[in-house]
Amino acid sequence: MHDFRNKIREYELELPSLSIETLQMNITLKCNQACHHCHVDSSPKRTEMMNKDTIDQCLEILREHPQIKNVDITGGAPELNPYFNYLITEAKKSDKHIIVRHNLTVTLDGDPTTHESKLYLPEFFAKQGVEIICSLPCYLESNVEMQRGPGVFQKSIESIRMLNEAGYGIENSGLMLNLVHNPVGAYLPSSQEALEKDYKEHLWKNYKVKFNNLYAITNMPIHRFREQLERAGNYEIYMEKLENAFNPDAAIGVMCRSMLSVSYDGRIFDCDFNQMLNIQVATDEPVTVFNFDYNKLSSHDIIFDTHCFGCTAGAGSSCAGVIS
Repeated sequence: MHDFRNKIREYELELPSLSIETLQMNITLKCNQACHHCHVDSSPKRTEMMNKDTIDQCLEILREHPQIKNVDITGGAPELNPYFNYLITEAKKSDKHIIVRHNLTVTLDGDPTTHESKLYLPEFFAKQGVEIICSLPCYLESNVEMQRGPGVFQKSIESIRMLNEAGYGIENSGLMLNLVHNPVGAYLPSSQEALEKDYKEHLWKNYKVKFNNLYAITNMPIHRFREQLERAGNYEIYMEKLENAFNPDAAIGVMCRSMLSVSYDGRIFDCDFNQMLNIQVATDEPVTVFNFDYNKLSSHDIIFDTHCFGCTAGAGSSCAGVIS
């Protein structure tokens, strides 16, 4: 049941990897939050952290392969890795486009273990010219706090305000601030275009904050969100909804065809979701950043599984929002 490979065979689709344009690095599972929908199972109690040797090896891969144009840094809250600043400043030297998956509240909360301040982040991001992609599942306070916890919405707004003051989201600044919407419940996101319009109008009218683009992302039926669905008896209903909304155009554009995901311990996966399910890239031997082979990895067979219906339902879902 819910066999993704059967579905793509039904549509006579071939979905091999095409290139490696993006190296996505999950540099820690530690986070200052523990959101209900988190497919990474991040929380303040997690201790997994990418060490400097692994980061240096990723940087070496980036230097050696100009074909890899983007570095997508995620977590957890990636800012909690002690080598976060080092990774960004060194990756900039290789002329890469750097994306940081930022949860907004870490700026105000700081490190939950060391209590180190992160108030410097907006200015640091601006100085390095990185693109910021921030979690804000809804423009309504009640919906955000249902998913992410009490007090999160107001902290998020204050953090966006600080980013605006640093130039992010401001016309002609060149500093990109994008927000991420994901549904609060077991349903697909609405139209990304319509949601962006509503977000911009509501956030400006009520809070005087700005951003560039909204990315609508489908909740993936793995880990915490899957457990939430199962507790409510909604897992099969949600999976049927995803499968019935399968979109072959979205399948052709899935992000795993042009990216690789690196775990905190240096192992390589087709995507962040496979990483969280411990489904490594299909090769003759386990692949890490320490035996990285660009030619082999840029034309390998991608491993698909049930959760892939989340990326191909409706308009599709990727780390940059809808696909088709």
